[in-house]
Amino acid sequence: MTTIAPSVAVKTEPKTSVGRVRKRLTSRTASLIAVVIALLWTTPTFGLFLSSFRPEDDIKGSGWWTFFTNPALTLENYREVLFGSSSSSGRLASFLINSVVITIPSVLFPLALATFAAYALSWTRFRGRDWVYIGIFALQVVPLQMALVPLLSFFSQGVEVFGITLMPAWNLEGPGQFIQVWFAHTCFALPLGVFLIHNFMSELPGELMEAARVDGATHGTILRKVVLPLVAPALAAFGIFQFLWVWNDLLVALIFSGGTADTAPMTVRLAQMAGTRGNEWQRLTSGAFVSMIIPLIVFLSMQRYFVRGLLAGSVKG
Repeated sequence: MTTIAPSVAVKTEPKTSVGRVRKRLTSRTASLIAVVIALLWTTPTFGLFLSSFRPEDDIKGSGWWTFFTNPALTLENYREVLFGSSSSSGRLASFLINSVVITIPSVLFPLALATFAAYALSWTRFRGRDWVYIGIFALQVVPLQMALVPLLSFFSQGVEVFGITLMPAWNLEGPGQFIQVWFAHTCFALPLGVFLIHNFMSELPGELMEAARVDGATHGTILRKVVLPLVAPALAAFGIFQFLWVWNDLLVALIFSGGTADTAPMTVRLAQMAGTRGNEWQRLTSGAFVSMIIPLIVFLSMQRYFVRGLLAGSVKG
């Protein structure tokens, strides 16, 4: 007598909308479309890069795609735009240094302050904490342009209430104007920075904090040894956003740096070149690529942290 083992029914989970979308996005057609979009997106950058090395007569007489039929390259464009001594040259080397001096503190200051504020709003208890967080969140609604005049008045005239001077005017000149730019960028970045980092910190397990407190750790120790390693991707993501924003900024730097060669960043000089030397295409292309190369290096070197920061907290369990 033979016995037939009962068949085991394989239970398949019903397909969800997320699963269907994920399957479509990972299909061959979607991958091909992504490759085509990437090629179309990078073609102008490649053309700009190629044009920056072409001689002046070639770049003014034909498009960059004609390089493949008549190849000719030169480094004269970069030498002239970076270190040229004539009034028509870019002389971007000093402005490049100014951009670095402006950008690095303008990233580190709001990153540090936003981290401290986010920790305090997430894991310390004090009266009015929620209202403080709501107020910081509401500051994101204020347009940057509306704060330029009051902030400039704060630097030039100080703060006076009922005839009492609470803070004198700064009256900074020369390299001291870098402080004004750092201060302005820090003020404008803090609301978004506190909001983003707070969202990551508040999702950390409370058991970690309780265990650290039981072991006698202070808030400083918890922040340094427990919280920071866990939110490092979020900090990197905000740091990249802030770096790109400050590096490409023209409005804030032009207003608070004075626009002189001693303190103005590279964006100010590029705007001047486009306005006064608009026919010098070979210098504009090389100058534009010089301004792009450092953000590209920063983004590509920190890309994995950037992606982890964007995905952090999206998957639970």
